[in-house]
Amino acid sequence: MSKMRIDVKAYLDANHLTIYQVAKHSGYGYTTLHKSFNKQQSQATSLNLRDLDALSRAQHQAMWEVLRELEEHYLKDDDE
Repeated sequence: MSKMRIDVKAYLDANHLTIYQVAKHSGYGYTTLHKSFNKQQSQATSLNLRDLDALSRAQHQAMWEVLRELEEHYLKDDDE
């Protein structure tokens, strides 16, 4: 069975963001976000609400807008 994951690094690159910028604009700690964005993701823990909130705050968007973009363009099959 293949696992799906969200490619957060590709999302950051495409939106010209760094983890530092997301931390600065969201109020979340850099180390916390760095660990989370770089962790191996499973189907059960593909993205947590803190990460989604941080990304949405950094871009002044609603969380659902960020989630929709992640699901439509950055959902990857680990077998790819």
